[in-house]
Amino acid sequence: MTGRAALLGPADIRSLAAELGIRPTKTLGQNFVHDANTVRRIVTSADLSPTDVVLEVGPGLGSLTLALLDAAAAVVAVEIDPVLAARLPATVTERAPGRAAGLTVVPADALRIEQLPNGIQPTALVANLPYNVSVPVLLHLLAMFPTLRVALVMVQAEVAERLAAEPGSRIYGVPSVKAGFFGTVRRAGSVGRSVFWPVPQVESGLIRIDRYPTSPWPTDPTFRSRVFAVVDAAFAQRRKTLRAALTGWAGSAAAAERRLIAAGIDPAARGETLATAAFVRLAGGWPDDRRSSESP
Repeated sequence: MTGRAALLGPADIRSLAAELGIRPTKTLGQNFVHDANTVRRIVTSADLSPTDVVLEVGPGLGSLTLALLDAAAAVVAVEIDPVLAARLPATVTERAPGRAAGLTVVPADALRIEQLPNGIQPTALVANLPYNVSVPVLLHLLAMFPTLRVALVMVQAEVAERLAAEPGSRIYGVPSVKAGFFGTVRRAGSVGRSVFWPVPQVESGLIRIDRYPTSPWPTDPTFRSRVFAVVDAAFAQRRKTLRAALTGWAGSAAAAERRLIAAGIDPAARGETLATAAFVRLAGGWPDDRRSSESP
């Protein structure tokens, strides 16, 4: 690496947006970070190594991209806006000329990405995710790229709280359980509104997911779908007991009760009390001899 990138400040962001005729839209969840300290803090929180290949979603004008190129071997930036995607390589060439070769831009919708160019296997996901699709994008990419060892993403503060919630919490739900399927989830800090342009109406938060080095359960698409189907059913009517909530999934209330008991779960419990491990057992993919040592 040669030198450090010249990060974008507030005036740079506005100048680039004016050059491109960009007016940030709520539809694409565009709020551009213009504070260098915030960008550096995000990169630091991801604990990147010089060998990491970072997957970034929604790079926008390149604020975070530039800092990521300082810290990692390469960055693959997925950008749905064709105008922004086309401008990003030039921005990197201008502000981090020694790192331009490390950037690959993929003009695409992250929710439709199933593989990256040239078989690139990313090792870290670091992004300021579009808030309107943050959870679906996060879960989709963790599923598509098992090589991702860590995800450090900025999302709406309320969403960050839900993702990191513990069983029994009022805000624990589908995002919490599904994120926990892939690894350990924790809050990694807060981000104020003033570091964005335009200023959003909501607070932001950082979430970090460290993928299990060796998953305690199967992670193939078929089994993952089975687990997620149980989770969706359990929380579709979260006020109901699991025996009642899972009636449709199991075929009948009696069948739901049998399956719950077989998985070591109280049929009178509610979905919000169960850790991810319990949903995995309920889906039928966990050896019986491991149940006693895991959380319910």
